[in-house]
Amino acid sequence: MSIDPLPAALRVDSLCGGYGPLTVLRDISLTVAPGEVVGVLGANSAGKTTLLRTIAGAIAPTSGRVELNGRDVTKDRDYARTRAGIGHVPSGRELFGDLSVKDNIDLGGYGVARQRATELKERVLELFPKLGTMLDRRSAALSGGEQQMLAFARALMTDPSVLLLDEPSTGLAPAIVESLFEALRRLIAEADMSVLLVEQNAELALSVVQRAYVIRHGEVVLSGQAADLHQDKLAQAYLGA
Repeated sequence: MSIDPLPAALRVDSLCGGYGPLTVLRDISLTVAPGEVVGVLGANSAGKTTLLRTIAGAIAPTSGRVELNGRDVTKDRDYARTRAGIGHVPSGRELFGDLSVKDNIDLGGYGVARQRATELKERVLELFPKLGTMLDRRSAALSGGEQQMLAFARALMTDPSVLLLDEPSTGLAPAIVESLFEALRRLIAEADMSVLLVEQNAELALSVVQRAYVIRHGEVVLSGQAADLHQDKLAQAYLGA
């Protein structure tokens, strides 16, 4: 499936890939416009995390194309895509556990100009003020919610034009989830940034995204405006009913 050549901050065209001989993504195409928030929904093992890891450059696709702000980054390594403007909050958080909160945040801004990194750090500590009270703590000693905040902050320190968020609500208490999504809503309202949000909780995702794609077995089976994706349509797309 190919897509129309509309202006896009992120364009994924006919992407296939997976892990060695195991094919997970099958001809996936999607777009995220500048400043747009788009969701990727689906059941467990649908291929959502593999899709984000492939876009971020952690997994090389077997075919297809990834474009960032009109530039083909398909063959770029993950660090090059980060420098080009892709920020990634992985599902496993992947923090440096033995390093402090401050060090994890500072490492996120390593490739950013000093003045800009200072501005970004002020911004992330405003979004997540709790992190400012524990800058000297080892990240491994944080709670799950605190670690998710730190992973979010570290990704924002790369100064991304496109932010990839992978299952930010997984395993967290409802109050923590609401706090994280309130920070996301503030970020969306105030920042010039596009967001691709992977989330198994469809209701939660549809409360913040403008459009969404539903994938099943590595294929896009439904897409549309968030307001048009009713529960019956989602159930059919998730289950293949």
